[in-house]
Amino acid sequence: MAKKNPQRIGLAIVGAGRVGLFRGEVAARHPMVDFIGVADLKPERLSLLKEKTKADFITADFRQLLKRPEVTAVIISTDEHLHVEPILAAVDRKLSLLIEKPLATELSDSQRVLKTITASGVDAVVGYTQRFRRRWLVAKEKVRTGQLGDVTLVTSRAFMNRLVALDNYQRTNDPSKISPMVISGTHALDIVMWMMEAKRPVEIYARSVDKALGPLCKGIDATAGVITFDDGSLYHAAISWALPVVWPGAVYSLEVGITGTEGVLTIDDTHRDIVLATTRSQGEGYAPAAERRVDFLGSYPPGDIALGELRGPMREETEQWLNRISLGLTTQHATAAEAHNRLMLTKAFDLSARLKRAVPLPISSE
Repeated sequence: MAKKNPQRIGLAIVGAGRVGLFRGEVAARHPMVDFIGVADLKPERLSLLKEKTKADFITADFRQLLKRPEVTAVIISTDEHLHVEPILAAVDRKLSLLIEKPLATELSDSQRVLKTITASGVDAVVGYTQRFRRRWLVAKEKVRTGQLGDVTLVTSRAFMNRLVALDNYQRTNDPSKISPMVISGTHALDIVMWMMEAKRPVEIYARSVDKALGPLCKGIDATAGVITFDDGSLYHAAISWALPVVWPGAVYSLEVGITGTEGVLTIDDTHRDIVLATTRSQGEGYAPAAERRVDFLGSYPPGDIALGELRGPMREETEQWLNRISLGLTTQHATAAEAHNRLMLTKAFDLSARLKRAVPLPISSE
């Protein structure tokens, strides 16, 4: 039930990249948002967000922004490896948080952030955007209400062209910190673990391959593995982000199968139902590489720009978060504890693949 006296929102956006822009434009249209401030190190990004969101305040120093008395809530949308300091600064002021995944790229930092958030009592949620797409909500409901009986086996297969991988590897000084599981496989993992939240994972066994991206950037092409749960049920996950640039999935193509004692549920999330082929480059919103002229429309995870506005799960997620902090509504956002768990599991996939043996769960930051 919503609050009778909704809270007005003063919003700080830390990180003015594409996601900061998407969420900022959605927030600028929300009736409860009275103030928007933006922090980013790049002047051109600050100028763009000021124009697009009619921001009241811009700065290169996120600490200066978070000290503003108008600010009551914060979106953290910096590069993944820069989340920790702005999160801790926001928690210190007891500000509500929407954090792009992950909490941190290192398990020890993620544990520290989670401990601080938990001790503070701050309402902090993490951007696992796919939870806001209807197909996953319907699947969650069928599993939750026992339509499949006891779930015994889940499989997921995620395919991505290599543009995201190359971009991530180019932005890091240490390729060993980047992997398909940690950066992208985590989305499929979150959906599955969200559906199986009543079960406890106890072991992971995985392998990786690096024949395509290894020579290019010392990167990992693909990882596949099996999580075993305490009741003997299994989750088999595979992700490759090394497909050729011409692969038409705009970032993510996913297939999931859920088998139970009483039923089965299959979800085709490959987006092959709307296929665009064109001789022209695409300019607005998600713009694929110049050599690509075919696209599975709808496969860009945040959604699509249509008639000048973002349409899709990131809009739904952002609007529901603003309603959550203004009206006190319950939402399906991932919690900070769930986000830490997903990072731990993706790190465990990579650890098992590196050691070439099964790894008991959970793993520690050591």
